[in-house]
Amino acid sequence: MKKDTVCRMCSSCCPVEVEVVAGKLVSAQRKSFLSKDLRSPCLKLQAVADIVYSDKRLTTPLIREKDGAFRQASWDEALDLVAERFKHYQGQARPEAVGWLRGMAADWGSPWDYANRLMNCYGSPNTIGNGSICFVAREMAHTYTYGAMAFPEAAKAKCILVWGKHDADTTLGVADAINHATSNGAKLIVVDPIQTPLARKADIWLQIKPGHDGLLAMAMINEIITQDLIDHEFVEGFTTGFEQLREVAGRYAIDTIAPGIWLDPQQVREAARLYATIKPACLIDGNGLDMQLDIFQSTRAVACLRGLTGNIDRSGGDVLPQPISLRPLQARDRLPVGVTPITAAYPLFNSFSETWGNQVQSCVVDAILDQKPYGLKMLVVQAGNPVVTMADSSRAHRAMQELEFLVVIDMFMTRTAELADVILPAAGCFEKTQLNRAATRNNPIILQNQVIEAVGQSWPDWKIVFELGRRIGLEQEFPWHSAEAAIDDQLAPAGVTVERLRQEPDGVRVEGLRHEKYRQDGFATPSGKFEFFSRRLEENGHAGLPYADGFPEKAISFAEQQDDFPLIGISGRRDIRFTNSQYRIIPALLKNEEGCVVDIHPLDAAQQQIEDGDQLQITTPKGAITMSARVSPVVHPGSVRIAWGWGDYKADWNLNTLTDDEVRNPITGTPGQRTFMCRVSKV
Repeated sequence: MKKDTVCRMCSSCCPVEVEVVAGKLVSAQRKSFLSKDLRSPCLKLQAVADIVYSDKRLTTPLIREKDGAFRQASWDEALDLVAERFKHYQGQARPEAVGWLRGMAADWGSPWDYANRLMNCYGSPNTIGNGSICFVAREMAHTYTYGAMAFPEAAKAKCILVWGKHDADTTLGVADAINHATSNGAKLIVVDPIQTPLARKADIWLQIKPGHDGLLAMAMINEIITQDLIDHEFVEGFTTGFEQLREVAGRYAIDTIAPGIWLDPQQVREAARLYATIKPACLIDGNGLDMQLDIFQSTRAVACLRGLTGNIDRSGGDVLPQPISLRPLQARDRLPVGVTPITAAYPLFNSFSETWGNQVQSCVVDAILDQKPYGLKMLVVQAGNPVVTMADSSRAHRAMQELEFLVVIDMFMTRTAELADVILPAAGCFEKTQLNRAATRNNPIILQNQVIEAVGQSWPDWKIVFELGRRIGLEQEFPWHSAEAAIDDQLAPAGVTVERLRQEPDGVRVEGLRHEKYRQDGFATPSGKFEFFSRRLEENGHAGLPYADGFPEKAISFAEQQDDFPLIGISGRRDIRFTNSQYRIIPALLKNEEGCVVDIHPLDAAQQQIEDGDQLQITTPKGAITMSARVSPVVHPGSVRIAWGWGDYKADWNLNTLTDDEVRNPITGTPGQRTFMCRVSKV
């Protein structure tokens, strides 16, 4: 039987058609506007049955005994034990000592709202996401520039500028759109320190020095302004701060900037000219900008390019979303007055969005180990693996060990789950109905529809949260006994129901797609305009324009120690087979550990007589790991690319053993996990 749903094995939320036989999921096919032979392949979907029915799945609750071993338990026993610990800290008048740390695997739509609702009604402000090292920090920069995070209409573009992203490994719908546009003659510019397959296809590939994206953006801004390539109608009618931007950008001339960031000035000029003059053009910025110490201002600089060229919210450009009306479920008004979150040092990041809330996950470790700003004693980790994915993993591991009580909600045993007191088995995306963020932030609404029964005794996230909420005394706050009831309640302002969504599996569009909404509505910024200059930032002690105070000296971790650590280490690549640290236990995807290597340029390899397959030790001031070498020109001399995400599979391959969490972006709390100085030597 064919069924329609949404795949949530990664954050792309691709609509899929699945085949179910005798109640079991057999296969899944991603939907696309392209024919099947032209679609970008998803290896995870090809192995979907292996993932869903893996013998490594957690299928029953587990409780740690006094001797350290886990034993199986019923849901009643496990949830009662967790609820008792919640009540314990509430009884001590310290509900804020309980934290809830969210990873990406459960989605950021309704499941994020449910967790926030539970914690807010309980009395703790410490529901923490991982947005400081993911796209939420980038979204804040978009929002501070033009009110929301824009999305590219690449299929309609005649010029595509891809900045730090390889969608064939991450967002296959966008990869399809890029392939469609370029096959129809669209120009392609790629900014990436790695020679990705997309970079090899590009008309211009700018192999930038890692961690220096903001300098390139400012040089391109300067070129567009000085050559009078701006969109005068848009800049003069709908922006603020242009003259200040002109003045600051004048300090970043291409001939001065390009050589220091490994680029040819003429190539940069040509890239700026193409992007500014070929209309419409879209700019696809990605995770390559994330996890950088300079994430906020570099993204602001990149975002300014959209306004200079008038490509914001235009067909074939970068379109502002049209979010649907939702009933707010997070219950922020239930938090006690005067209780600050552990992320209080990052107030702008905490408050830039009505729904994102607190996203600086490093503060969880600070609160546990350093009691700053106060101590966390209990933590629920939902759909995340901080022992592997957080910067300075040794410190994160120590923090998880020091907790009085740790609960983990996950599909598989992880390095983090191994330290838990209680493990609650989560259902997979095909085993639950939910409303994803992709469906709520923009039209159309597409339902992630349950197509098979949950495996074993695993429960969907919504049920775990609802049942736990009721057991800690929040029966009235969690009146729903099905996902459908909760979703119907949340969608009521939009006039849409689960029943209708199931009748229209390709999506329900509440409002027709509109472009250039700013002409009527303005932008969702304090000035109502596209803000090159942000008074909000200036009033809060930050530069109102990107790099008005100069480029930061520490754009790369350990930069001050580069004499001892002379190579730039890059974390990568995002492999379509996996999602962060997930699925590396699936034999069909693992492929004999293929891809777990250090890419080193032939010139750097020759200096140390390194050959393919040699064991290399990569060292930073934080620690060392060992991986096999792959001599390859995909990296620039002076840099190495280190396989990321393998720490759950093998602790000795955990890249975050190398990364730093002491220095962070002052606005978003982002540590430098993407780029860092390191040393490489043969073992």
